[in-house]
Amino acid sequence: MKQIIYLTGFMGSGKSTIGPILANVLGWDFYDLDRVIEKKTGKKIREVFEQDGEDFFRRIETETLKEISNNDKTIISLGGGTVASEENIKILKGSGKLFYLKMSMEAAYGRLKYKRDRPALKNTSEDFSKEKLMNTIDELMKARISYYEQADFTIDTDKSSVGKTVDKIVKIISQAGFE
Repeated sequence: MKQIIYLTGFMGSGKSTIGPILANVLGWDFYDLDRVIEKKTGKKIREVFEQDGEDFFRRIETETLKEISNNDKTIISLGGGTVASEENIKILKGSGKLFYLKMSMEAAYGRLKYKRDRPALKNTSEDFSKEKLMNTIDELMKARISYYEQADFTIDTDKSSVGKTVDKIVKIISQAGFE
């Protein structure tokens, strides 16, 4: 059986930070799905959304996910909305283990309040008030929570350092007999 770990969670949950560290600790390969898509399209994710639309992005995302899910001994950091698709969930569950890096709305706000490059937050870029951003985060989290909760494992990242989160995941992986 292939050994693939997928990291999912809301934007800012630490997927792109934790992924390469986890891969390094395990001696596995690492892919950040958004970076792979950027390389494939020659555009930043924000540009793909702006120029080609979300539907186009989601098609490329699923196609790319299918491609990289054929690897072994690999950590893959997903985009925040990757799991919000039944087709993608089927790919993820059929090829590896899904870890949900869970965080509260308050933690998300703290990590995202100065970010201006997230496509899902583009409507808040003109009015970047705390209330507007919190409402956007709340709406997106509520829309995605049922998908996130389909993960095989949930790790709360609110009060956990990157190192401790990596340690928790490594412990779960070794207990599950992945290594």
